[in-house]
Amino acid sequence: MVGNILELKAEARREAFARRKAAHSGYDSQDAAGNLLEFLMPHRGNRVAAYMPIRTEIDVMPVMREVSQHCVVGVPVILGRGQPLEFRRWQPGTEMQDGPFGARIPKNAELVVPQVVILPLVAFDKLGFRLGYGGGFYDRTLQVLRANGPVLAVGFAYAAQEADSVPIEPTDQIMNAIVTEKGIRWFDIAKPTPAL
Repeated sequence: MVGNILELKAEARREAFARRKAAHSGYDSQDAAGNLLEFLMPHRGNRVAAYMPIRTEIDVMPVMREVSQHCVVGVPVILGRGQPLEFRRWQPGTEMQDGPFGARIPKNAELVVPQVVILPLVAFDKLGFRLGYGGGFYDRTLQVLRANGPVLAVGFAYAAQEADSVPIEPTDQIMNAIVTEKGIRWFDIAKPTPAL
């Protein structure tokens, strides 16, 4: 059964990468960035985790620069296989170094425990499940964070990355919301209040 779900995820990932690449080609992410900033407005002053975009991931950097003026922003650091992510503080001008998988990570920065996590993804579905790269890092991370208090998980993606469904496992964490260039959509888990 495990082999079967891994094969299903691998096939779904191949199809989703093609959709994301097509959406990314020549795309201006300004509308999506505006929607994400609107989404984050009630969370001014909170700790927000984002990501350093790689490959054809939608560019979250303009949002990070804006949000860092009124929030503590962290970016993920991979500690090792099978471990949750750690988030290190980022702000414009932070000294960066190469990290695993081609993502840049802050050098010698303080730890951040986020209240809002902006998730990169390969695909998402109408139920709020996401398909990532297959390492399970964000699922493990959200499980640990949510066990210790309220955490808002929001996917940031192109609308074209939506799939009818994504293959899921019991360990897969659902997102609270998704933000695309077409707007903000909440999923069927409790919508949290802005005061996290």
